[in-house]
Amino acid sequence: MQDAARVQVRPARPEDYEPIVAVVDAWWGRPVAAGLPRLFLDHFFSTSLVAEEQGALVGFLVGFASPARPEEAYIHFVGVSPGHRGAGLARELYERFFELARAAGGRRVRAITAPVNQASIAFHRRMGFAVSEPVPDYNGPGRPMVVFERAL
Repeated sequence: MQDAARVQVRPARPEDYEPIVAVVDAWWGRPVAAGLPRLFLDHFFSTSLVAEEQGALVGFLVGFASPARPEEAYIHFVGVSPGHRGAGLARELYERFFELARAAGGRRVRAITAPVNQASIAFHRRMGFAVSEPVPDYNGPGRPMVVFERAL
């Protein structure tokens, strides 16, 4: 379990990509790294966050302000190491991202997940997101997704 005082959250940097992609499959328990290409940390590092404890990665949030929809921000990928779950780190990452989104003129935040990811759906509900029913073919044929939206 994490000691909150020892976990430091900082803005992400492009060089954080390698440590993040090295752990995501293990943290999820299935292959998910393909959903996080390098371009996100190369181009959206200023709106993404990294959590470390004694220099070791323990969490991250990859998000960005929408260039096409200036009032909207999007959370693309979030991870918390299994040993740091349940202590509020994901909530802290989200709250910090909300601050970044507001500062950029954002009025709402969106995210998505697969319908099977019940833990993510429950977390987003607790965070005050409106949660859709699965949207058929959202990410292409046969790939439904649940859409989350929260006003800031």
